[in-house]
Amino acid sequence: QVQLVESGGGLVQAGDSLTLSCAVSGATFYPAMAWFRQRPGKEREFVAAMTRNDGSIDYADSVRGRFTISGDNGEAALSLQMNDLQPEDTANYYCALRRSYQLVRTARDYEYWGQGTQVTVSS
Repeated sequence: QVQLVESGGGLVQAGDSLTLSCAVSGATFYPAMAWFRQRPGKEREFVAAMTRNDGSIDYADSVRGRFTISGDNGEAALSLQMNDLQPEDTANYYCALRRSYQLVRTARDYEYWGQGTQVTVSS
């Protein structure tokens, strides 16, 4: 059974940094992984994604230049370095895994999800 477990969330002030981590178990093939977030009353939105075969990366415009997605080659782990956090970044952040090498931004295209980790940014 594939399980994804996020960690690293917390309460920070505007301008601070956080690093989220996602540990994967039960999977031997994880071509593409991504981070999404969901703010209260909003739909889940794409944050960043990467493929494991060529390291292709995609970012949402709202986080490009501030967030960095990374994954250890051959390791079932994914990270999201978040710098210059702003109150609008407050959300529950989810790690997702897709069994295809295509970079996609649609949540329904990811087959496995973690339970999420809360990030709260105060002004």
